Amino acid sequence: MSLIHTITILVCLSAGFSYLNHRFIKLPITIGLMAIALTMSLALVALGKLGFGIEDEARRFIVGIDFNETLMHGMLSCLLFAGALHVNLEELLDLKWVVGTLASVGVVLSTLITGGLGYYFFDLIGLHLPFIYCLLFGALIAPTDPIAVMGILKTARLPKPLEIKIVGESLFNDGVGVVVFLVLLSLVPSAPVVLTDVVELFLREAIGGAALGWSLGYVAYQMLKSVDNYQVEILITLALVLGGFALADALHTSGPIAIVVAGLFIGNHGRKWAMSEKTREHLDSFWELVDELLNAVLFVLIGLEVLMVSFRNQYVVAGLVAIPLVLLARFVSVGLQIKLFGLVRDFNDKTIAILTWGGLRGGISVALALSLPLGEARDAIVTITYAVVVFSILVQGLTLGRLLRGSSPSAMSS
Repeated sequence: MSLIHTITILVCLSAGFSYLNHRFIKLPITIGLMAIALTMSLALVALGKLGFGIEDEARRFIVGIDFNETLMHGMLSCLLFAGALHVNLEELLDLKWVVGTLASVGVVLSTLITGGLGYYFFDLIGLHLPFIYCLLFGALIAPTDPIAVMGILKTARLPKPLEIKIVGESLFNDGVGVVVFLVLLSLVPSAPVVLTDVVELFLREAIGGAALGWSLGYVAYQMLKSVDNYQVEILITLALVLGGFALADALHTSGPIAIVVAGLFIGNHGRKWAMSEKTREHLDSFWELVDELLNAVLFVLIGLEVLMVSFRNQYVVAGLVAIPLVLLARFVSVGLQIKLFGLVRDFNDKTIAILTWGGLRGGISVALALSLPLGEARDAIVTITYAVVVFSILVQGLTLGRLLRGSSPSAMSS
Protein backbone atom coordinates (compact mmCIF):
# COMPACT_ATOMS: atom_id res chain seq x y z
CA MET A 1 0.00 0.00 0.00
CA SER A 2 1.32 3.46 -0.91
CA LEU A 3 2.27 5.99 1.76
CA ILE A 4 -0.60 8.32 0.87
CA HIS A 5 -3.13 5.48 1.17
CA THR A 6 -1.72 4.47 4.56
CA ILE A 7 -1.90 8.05 5.84
CA THR A 8 -5.43 8.42 4.45
CA ILE A 9 -6.67 5.32 6.29
CA LEU A 10 -5.06 6.39 9.57
CA VAL A 11 -6.46 9.92 9.35
CA CYS A 12 -9.94 8.63 8.49
CA LEU A 13 -9.86 6.17 11.38
CA SER A 14 -8.62 8.88 13.75
CA ALA A 15 -11.35 11.28 12.63
CA GLY A 16 -14.09 8.63 12.94
CA PHE A 17 -12.90 7.43 16.35
CA SER A 18 -12.53 11.03 17.57
CA TYR A 19 -16.14 11.71 16.57
CA LEU A 20 -17.40 8.57 18.32
CA ASN A 21 -15.47 9.39 21.46
CA HIS A 22 -16.51 13.05 21.57
CA ARG A 23 -20.14 12.35 20.69
CA PHE A 24 -20.85 9.23 22.73
CA ILE A 25 -18.04 7.88 24.94
CA LYS A 26 -16.63 11.19 26.22
CA LEU A 27 -13.30 9.89 27.51
CA PRO A 28 -10.12 12.00 27.37
CA ILE A 29 -9.29 12.01 23.68
CA THR A 30 -6.04 9.99 23.82
CA ILE A 31 -7.58 7.31 26.05
CA GLY A 32 -10.81 7.22 24.04
CA LEU A 33 -9.04 6.84 20.70
CA MET A 34 -6.84 4.02 21.96
CA ALA A 35 -9.78 2.26 23.62
CA ILE A 36 -11.89 2.37 20.43
CA ALA A 37 -8.98 1.25 18.23
CA LEU A 38 -8.15 -1.55 20.66
CA THR A 39 -11.78 -2.69 20.75
CA MET A 40 -11.97 -2.70 16.96
CA SER A 41 -8.73 -4.66 16.69
CA LEU A 42 -9.88 -7.28 19.20
CA ALA A 43 -13.18 -7.55 17.29
CA LEU A 44 -11.20 -8.23 14.11
CA VAL A 45 -9.22 -10.93 15.91
CA ALA A 46 -12.48 -12.52 17.08
CA LEU A 47 -13.90 -12.39 13.56
CA GLY A 48 -10.72 -14.03 12.31
CA LYS A 49 -11.21 -16.89 14.75
CA LEU A 50 -14.73 -17.33 13.34
CA GLY A 51 -13.37 -17.76 9.82
CA PHE A 52 -13.67 -14.23 8.42
CA GLY A 53 -10.62 -13.04 6.52
CA ILE A 54 -10.77 -9.39 7.54
CA GLU A 55 -8.24 -9.90 10.35
CA ASP A 56 -5.57 -10.95 7.84
CA GLU A 57 -6.20 -7.84 5.74
CA ALA A 58 -5.96 -5.62 8.81
CA ARG A 59 -2.77 -7.36 9.96
CA ARG A 60 -1.18 -6.86 6.53
CA PHE A 61 -2.01 -3.16 6.79
CA ILE A 62 -0.38 -2.90 10.23
CA VAL A 63 2.66 -4.92 9.11
CA GLY A 64 3.13 -2.39 6.33
CA ILE A 65 3.55 0.36 8.94
CA ASP A 66 6.95 0.28 10.64
CA PHE A 67 5.76 1.47 14.06
CA ASN A 68 9.29 1.99 15.36
CA GLU A 69 10.31 4.04 12.33
CA THR A 70 7.03 5.97 12.23
CA LEU A 71 7.20 7.01 15.87
CA MET A 72 10.89 7.17 16.74
CA HIS A 73 12.05 8.78 13.47
CA GLY A 74 8.92 10.63 12.44
CA MET A 75 6.23 11.69 14.88
CA LEU A 76 8.33 11.79 18.06
CA SER A 77 10.34 14.88 17.18
CA CYS A 78 7.22 17.01 16.58
CA LEU A 79 5.47 15.72 19.70
CA LEU A 80 8.49 16.34 21.94
CA PHE A 81 9.03 19.85 20.58
CA ALA A 82 5.36 20.72 21.01
CA GLY A 83 5.54 19.56 24.64
CA ALA A 84 8.85 21.27 25.48
CA LEU A 85 7.71 24.53 23.85
CA HIS A 86 5.35 25.27 26.76
CA VAL A 87 7.55 24.23 29.70
CA ASN A 88 8.71 27.17 31.80
CA LEU A 89 12.50 26.88 31.96
CA GLU A 90 12.81 28.85 35.22
CA GLU A 91 10.38 26.52 36.97
CA LEU A 92 12.17 23.51 35.48
CA LEU A 93 15.58 24.79 36.61
CA ASP A 94 14.23 25.29 40.13
CA LEU A 95 13.54 21.54 40.17
CA LYS A 96 16.55 20.58 38.03
CA TRP A 97 18.11 18.18 40.55
CA VAL A 98 14.83 16.42 41.26
CA VAL A 99 13.88 16.16 37.58
CA GLY A 100 17.44 15.28 36.54
CA THR A 101 17.85 12.40 38.98
CA LEU A 102 14.34 11.06 38.33
CA ALA A 103 15.10 11.08 34.60
CA SER A 104 18.52 9.43 34.91
CA VAL A 105 19.11 7.55 38.17
CA GLY A 106 15.41 6.68 38.26
CA VAL A 107 15.54 5.07 34.81
CA VAL A 108 18.62 3.00 35.69
CA LEU A 109 17.17 1.89 39.05
CA SER A 110 13.83 1.01 37.49
CA THR A 111 15.58 -0.92 34.70
CA LEU A 112 17.56 -3.02 37.17
CA ILE A 113 14.59 -3.67 39.49
CA THR A 114 12.18 -4.55 36.67
CA GLY A 115 14.77 -6.68 34.87
CA GLY A 116 15.79 -8.58 38.00
CA LEU A 117 12.25 -9.20 39.26
CA GLY A 118 11.06 -10.02 35.75
CA TYR A 119 13.79 -12.63 35.28
CA TYR A 120 12.76 -14.32 38.54
CA PHE A 121 8.96 -14.18 38.18
CA PHE A 122 8.84 -14.94 34.45
CA ASP A 123 10.88 -18.05 35.17
CA LEU A 124 8.38 -19.07 37.87
CA ILE A 125 5.56 -19.17 35.31
CA GLY A 126 7.68 -21.14 32.85
CA LEU A 127 8.79 -18.28 30.58
CA HIS A 128 12.56 -18.60 30.39
CA LEU A 129 13.84 -15.31 29.01
CA PRO A 130 17.60 -14.57 28.92
CA PHE A 131 18.58 -12.10 31.63
CA ILE A 132 19.76 -9.54 29.07
CA TYR A 133 16.28 -9.54 27.49
CA CYS A 134 14.71 -8.99 30.90
CA LEU A 135 17.00 -5.99 31.35
CA LEU A 136 16.04 -4.77 27.88
CA PHE A 137 12.40 -4.99 28.91
CA GLY A 138 13.27 -3.06 32.07
CA ALA A 139 14.98 -0.35 30.00
CA LEU A 140 12.19 0.10 27.46
CA ILE A 141 9.44 0.17 30.10
CA ALA A 142 11.32 2.31 32.68
CA PRO A 143 10.91 5.75 31.09
CA THR A 144 7.53 7.44 31.32
CA ASP A 145 6.23 8.39 27.89
CA PRO A 146 6.05 12.20 27.45
CA ILE A 147 3.37 11.84 24.77
CA ALA A 148 1.07 9.77 26.96
CA VAL A 149 1.84 11.84 30.07
CA MET A 150 1.18 15.22 28.46
CA GLY A 151 -1.89 13.92 26.67
CA ILE A 152 -3.45 12.85 29.99
CA LEU A 153 -2.25 15.81 32.06
CA LYS A 154 -3.94 18.32 29.76
CA THR A 155 -7.22 17.49 31.48
CA ALA A 156 -5.78 16.90 34.98
CA ARG A 157 -5.26 20.59 35.93
CA LEU A 158 -2.29 19.95 38.18
CA PRO A 159 -0.59 22.61 40.29
CA LYS A 160 2.51 23.88 38.49
CA PRO A 161 5.24 22.40 40.77
CA LEU A 162 3.81 18.89 40.48
CA GLU A 163 3.16 19.27 36.76
CA ILE A 164 6.76 20.38 36.19
CA LYS A 165 8.06 17.32 38.06
CA ILE A 166 5.99 14.90 35.96
CA VAL A 167 6.34 16.62 32.57
CA GLY A 168 10.00 17.54 33.04
CA GLU A 169 10.92 14.00 33.99
CA SER A 170 8.97 12.49 31.12
CA LEU A 171 10.55 14.84 28.56
CA PHE A 172 14.07 13.79 29.50
CA ASN A 173 13.80 10.23 30.78
CA ASP A 174 12.66 8.83 27.43
CA GLY A 175 15.94 10.05 25.92
CA VAL A 176 17.89 8.49 28.79
CA GLY A 177 15.80 5.32 28.53
CA VAL A 178 16.58 5.00 24.81
CA VAL A 179 20.31 5.40 25.57
CA VAL A 180 20.18 2.70 28.28
CA PHE A 181 18.22 0.47 25.90
CA LEU A 182 20.84 0.93 23.14
CA VAL A 183 23.67 0.20 25.57
CA LEU A 184 21.99 -3.04 26.67
CA LEU A 185 21.11 -3.94 23.09
CA SER A 186 24.82 -3.72 22.22
CA LEU A 187 25.39 -6.53 24.75
CA VAL A 188 23.08 -8.95 22.92
CA PRO A 189 25.62 -10.06 20.26
CA SER A 190 28.17 -12.63 21.34
CA ALA A 191 31.06 -10.26 20.56
CA PRO A 192 32.65 -8.82 23.72
CA VAL A 193 31.69 -5.25 24.63
CA VAL A 194 34.33 -2.95 26.16
CA LEU A 195 33.26 -0.72 29.05
CA THR A 196 34.84 2.33 27.41
CA ASP A 197 32.63 1.75 24.36
CA VAL A 198 29.53 1.75 26.57
CA VAL A 199 30.62 4.98 28.29
CA GLU A 200 31.41 6.57 24.93
CA LEU A 201 27.98 5.57 23.58
CA PHE A 202 26.23 7.05 26.61
CA LEU A 203 28.17 10.32 26.48
CA ARG A 204 27.73 10.68 22.72
CA GLU A 205 24.00 10.03 22.89
CA ALA A 206 23.10 11.99 26.03
CA ILE A 207 25.65 14.83 26.29
CA GLY A 208 26.04 15.08 22.52
CA GLY A 209 22.28 15.25 22.07
CA ALA A 210 21.93 18.06 24.61
CA ALA A 211 24.81 20.03 23.06
CA LEU A 212 23.38 19.59 19.55
CA GLY A 213 19.92 20.68 20.73
CA TRP A 214 21.29 23.82 22.37
CA SER A 215 23.37 24.69 19.28
CA LEU A 216 20.49 24.21 16.86
CA GLY A 217 18.14 26.10 19.18
CA TYR A 218 20.56 29.02 19.30
CA VAL A 219 20.87 29.14 15.49
CA ALA A 220 17.08 29.01 15.12
CA TYR A 221 16.73 31.72 17.79
CA GLN A 222 19.06 34.06 15.87
CA MET A 223 17.06 33.45 12.69
CA LEU A 224 13.76 34.10 14.45
CA LYS A 225 15.16 37.27 15.98
CA SER A 226 16.13 38.67 12.58
CA VAL A 227 12.67 38.42 10.97
CA ASP A 228 9.11 39.39 11.85
CA ASN A 229 6.89 37.16 9.75
CA TYR A 230 5.00 34.38 11.47
CA GLN A 231 4.83 32.14 8.38
CA VAL A 232 8.61 32.21 8.02
CA GLU A 233 9.14 31.74 11.75
CA ILE A 234 6.84 28.73 11.91
CA LEU A 235 8.75 27.19 8.99
CA ILE A 236 12.03 27.81 10.84
CA THR A 237 10.75 25.92 13.91
CA LEU A 238 9.46 23.08 11.69
CA ALA A 239 12.86 22.84 9.99
CA LEU A 240 14.53 22.89 13.41
CA VAL A 241 12.46 19.92 14.55
CA LEU A 242 12.64 17.74 11.45
CA GLY A 243 16.15 18.70 10.39
CA GLY A 244 17.48 18.61 13.94
CA PHE A 245 16.20 15.10 14.56
CA ALA A 246 17.63 13.90 11.22
CA LEU A 247 20.99 15.50 12.01
CA ALA A 248 21.03 13.88 15.45
CA ASP A 249 20.44 10.51 13.78
CA ALA A 250 23.28 11.14 11.33
CA LEU A 251 25.65 12.13 14.16
CA HIS A 252 24.50 9.18 16.32
CA THR A 253 23.38 11.40 19.18
CA SER A 254 20.06 11.32 21.00
CA GLY A 255 17.39 12.93 18.84
CA PRO A 256 14.80 13.08 21.65
CA ILE A 257 17.18 14.91 24.01
CA ALA A 258 18.30 17.28 21.23
CA ILE A 259 14.73 18.24 20.33
CA VAL A 260 13.66 18.69 23.97
CA VAL A 261 16.59 21.04 24.63
CA ALA A 262 15.90 22.96 21.40
CA GLY A 263 12.20 23.18 22.32
CA LEU A 264 13.02 24.55 25.77
CA PHE A 265 15.37 27.12 24.21
CA ILE A 266 12.83 28.36 21.65
CA GLY A 267 9.87 28.11 24.04
CA ASN A 268 11.56 30.31 26.62
CA HIS A 269 14.39 32.44 25.22
CA GLY A 270 12.94 32.55 21.71
CA ARG A 271 9.40 33.25 22.86
CA LYS A 272 10.56 36.12 25.09
CA TRP A 273 13.15 37.85 22.89
CA ALA A 274 12.68 36.77 19.27
CA MET A 275 8.92 36.78 18.60
CA SER A 276 6.16 39.32 18.32
CA GLU A 277 2.84 38.71 20.05
CA LYS A 278 1.27 37.80 16.71
CA THR A 279 4.01 35.24 16.00
CA ARG A 280 3.63 33.72 19.48
CA GLU A 281 -0.11 33.26 18.96
CA HIS A 282 0.28 31.65 15.54
CA LEU A 283 3.23 29.51 16.64
CA ASP A 284 1.33 28.21 19.66
CA SER A 285 -1.76 27.48 17.55
CA PHE A 286 0.29 25.67 14.91
CA TRP A 287 2.18 23.41 17.31
CA GLU A 288 -0.90 22.75 19.42
CA LEU A 289 -2.71 21.57 16.27
CA VAL A 290 0.26 19.41 15.22
CA ASP A 291 0.37 17.95 18.73
CA GLU A 292 -3.35 17.11 18.76
CA LEU A 293 -3.39 15.59 15.26
CA LEU A 294 -0.28 13.45 15.74
CA ASN A 295 -1.47 12.34 19.18
CA ALA A 296 -4.75 11.21 17.66
CA VAL A 297 -3.04 9.16 14.95
CA LEU A 298 -0.47 7.75 17.40
CA PHE A 299 -3.00 6.45 19.92
CA VAL A 300 -5.07 4.92 17.14
CA LEU A 301 -1.90 3.17 15.97
CA ILE A 302 -1.17 1.91 19.49
CA GLY A 303 -4.66 0.43 19.63
CA LEU A 304 -4.24 -1.22 16.23
CA GLU A 305 -0.85 -2.70 17.15
CA VAL A 306 -2.65 -5.37 19.20
CA LEU A 307 -2.94 -7.22 15.88
CA MET A 308 0.83 -7.74 16.06
CA VAL A 309 0.71 -9.23 19.57
CA SER A 310 1.14 -12.95 20.13
CA PHE A 311 -1.66 -14.23 22.39
CA ARG A 312 0.16 -17.29 23.70
CA ASN A 313 -1.11 -18.01 27.21
CA GLN A 314 2.37 -17.85 28.68
CA TYR A 315 3.02 -14.40 27.21
CA VAL A 316 -0.34 -13.03 28.37
CA VAL A 317 0.21 -14.30 31.92
CA ALA A 318 3.70 -12.77 31.89
CA GLY A 319 2.16 -9.46 30.83
CA LEU A 320 -0.25 -9.57 33.76
CA VAL A 321 2.64 -10.39 36.10
CA ALA A 322 4.70 -7.53 34.69
CA ILE A 323 2.12 -4.85 35.49
CA PRO A 324 2.62 -4.88 39.31
CA LEU A 325 6.37 -5.44 38.86
CA VAL A 326 6.70 -2.29 36.75
CA LEU A 327 4.62 -0.29 39.25
CA LEU A 328 6.70 -1.62 42.14
CA ALA A 329 9.94 -0.69 40.37
CA ARG A 330 8.59 2.79 39.69
CA PHE A 331 7.45 3.16 43.32
CA VAL A 332 10.84 2.10 44.72
CA SER A 333 12.96 4.19 42.33
CA VAL A 334 10.80 7.31 42.79
CA GLY A 335 10.33 6.76 46.52
CA LEU A 336 14.03 6.43 47.30
CA GLN A 337 14.88 9.63 45.47
CA ILE A 338 12.00 11.70 46.86
CA LYS A 339 12.87 10.57 50.40
CA LEU A 340 16.50 11.64 49.86
CA PHE A 341 15.48 14.99 48.39
CA GLY A 342 13.07 15.32 51.30
CA LEU A 343 16.11 16.00 53.49
CA VAL A 344 16.59 19.36 51.73
CA ARG A 345 13.14 20.07 50.22
CA ASP A 346 9.60 19.71 51.49
CA PHE A 347 7.58 16.92 49.85
CA ASN A 348 4.22 15.55 50.89
CA ASP A 349 3.82 11.77 51.01
CA LYS A 350 1.27 12.01 48.18
CA THR A 351 4.05 13.11 45.83
CA ILE A 352 5.42 9.56 45.62
CA ALA A 353 2.00 8.06 44.95
CA ILE A 354 1.17 10.62 42.27
CA LEU A 355 4.56 10.30 40.54
CA THR A 356 4.24 6.50 40.64
CA TRP A 357 0.69 6.27 39.32
CA GLY A 358 1.19 9.21 36.95
CA GLY A 359 4.22 7.61 35.31
CA LEU A 360 2.42 6.45 32.18
CA ARG A 361 3.94 4.24 29.50
CA GLY A 362 3.02 4.59 25.84
CA GLY A 363 4.12 4.33 22.23
CA ILE A 364 7.85 4.69 22.87
CA SER A 365 7.92 1.46 24.90
CA VAL A 366 6.00 -0.39 22.16
CA ALA A 367 8.31 1.02 19.47
CA LEU A 368 11.46 -0.08 21.33
CA ALA A 369 10.02 -3.56 21.92
CA LEU A 370 9.27 -3.91 18.20
CA SER A 371 12.87 -2.93 17.39
CA LEU A 372 14.31 -6.02 19.11
CA PRO A 373 15.83 -8.81 16.99
CA LEU A 374 13.24 -11.27 15.66
CA GLY A 375 12.70 -14.37 17.77
CA GLU A 376 10.64 -15.86 20.59
CA ALA A 377 12.17 -13.53 23.17
CA ARG A 378 11.08 -10.53 21.10
CA ASP A 379 7.53 -11.90 20.69
CA ALA A 380 7.26 -12.39 24.44
CA ILE A 381 8.56 -8.91 25.26
CA VAL A 382 6.26 -7.25 22.70
CA THR A 383 3.22 -8.92 24.33
CA ILE A 384 4.39 -8.11 27.88
CA THR A 385 5.13 -4.50 26.92
CA TYR A 386 1.76 -4.09 25.25
CA ALA A 387 -0.03 -5.37 28.35
CA VAL A 388 1.77 -2.84 30.56
CA VAL A 389 1.13 0.02 28.12
CA VAL A 390 -2.60 -0.76 27.79
CA PHE A 391 -2.97 -0.94 31.58
CA SER A 392 -0.96 2.26 32.00
CA ILE A 393 -3.03 4.32 29.59
CA LEU A 394 -6.50 2.88 30.21
CA VAL A 395 -6.36 2.21 33.96
CA GLN A 396 -3.74 4.63 35.32
CA GLY A 397 -4.75 7.35 32.87
CA LEU A 398 -8.44 7.11 33.75
CA THR A 399 -7.90 6.97 37.51
CA LEU A 400 -5.14 9.58 37.84
CA GLY A 401 -7.69 12.38 38.14
CA ARG A 402 -9.43 10.54 40.98
CA LEU A 403 -6.11 10.19 42.82
CA LEU A 404 -5.46 13.90 42.37
CA ARG A 405 -8.93 14.85 43.57
CA GLY A 406 -8.34 12.75 46.67
CA SER A 407 -5.18 14.72 47.44
CA SER A 408 -5.24 17.83 49.55
CA PRO A 409 -4.06 21.10 47.96
CA SER A 410 -0.91 21.05 50.09
CA ALA A 411 -0.12 17.52 48.95
CA MET A 412 -0.49 18.41 45.32
CA SER A 413 1.48 21.61 45.48
CA SER A 414 4.58 20.04 46.98
